[in-house]
Amino acid sequence: MINMKVILVTGLSGSGKSVAIRALEDSHFYCVDNLPPSFIPQVINRLSTEGITQVAIAADARTGRDIIDVPQIIQDLKTKGTDVRILFLDADNETLITRYSESRRRHPMSARLGEQATVQECVDAERDALEPLRAIASCIDTSALLPNVLRRWVLETVEEESARLTLVFETFGFKKGLPSDADLVFDVRCLSNPYYDRNLRPLTGKDIEVQRYIQADERSGALINDIEHYLRKWLPSYLNEQRSYVTVAIGCTGGQHRSVYVAETLAQRFTQTPLSEIESVLLRHRTLG
Repeated sequence: MINMKVILVTGLSGSGKSVAIRALEDSHFYCVDNLPPSFIPQVINRLSTEGITQVAIAADARTGRDIIDVPQIIQDLKTKGTDVRILFLDADNETLITRYSESRRRHPMSARLGEQATVQECVDAERDALEPLRAIASCIDTSALLPNVLRRWVLETVEEESARLTLVFETFGFKKGLPSDADLVFDVRCLSNPYYDRNLRPLTGKDIEVQRYIQADERSGALINDIEHYLRKWLPSYLNEQRSYVTVAIGCTGGQHRSVYVAETLAQRFTQTPLSEIESVLLRHRTLG
């Protein structure tokens, strides 16, 4: 088999899988939508013989019980040397229900649960069925995420070189809720808030003026050092053979100033002095778009 990169796109119905597949197709991936998992090895073998090196496959819980076989299928493909990654798209229940209400479409899981099943019941059943995949995937919470941001995050994720583990620093605003894709969450709202300085309010944690303001708070250095120490000590314990991503969410009130500065600083430190288990570092800013 030739060297092939395979992206399995899965997740909750209404979470943006179609956006992800279109983004991958535009980036020259051969895309297969709604493929029953049991056919994944055969499709990959066939495409390999045709010289195709980048494949994206969309699969979800509507195909039935064979979704539980996906972790073993992925492991078998990796054993054969195929670069396989799972991209799991998620959103909070309120967002998913609203999207289906606005589109007036029938939820795919209703075909299995019956026509009388509510959207909430369909979402709950699908979430339960996909949980084993979520645990070993790179997750993106698409709640309140603009399509252009989702497309960029998808491409940033799949364009990373194959690594033992990718560490993702993601910033968010608590006033919009916790991101569901977070494995670890750190709250930096205890630091002085640049928002209350009228000149700094329109800026972000990437701007030098905001950085100097936060650095002037003597607690900021200690807080960042403590988070770094915790991650370096405990991240190795979060790893397992199939896991490829750990997402560390850094939150402040609005997700614009303090969290961005802290995440940028931590990402720089882990890039310059990485853990042996971590071979790649990504940054995502939910509020900055």
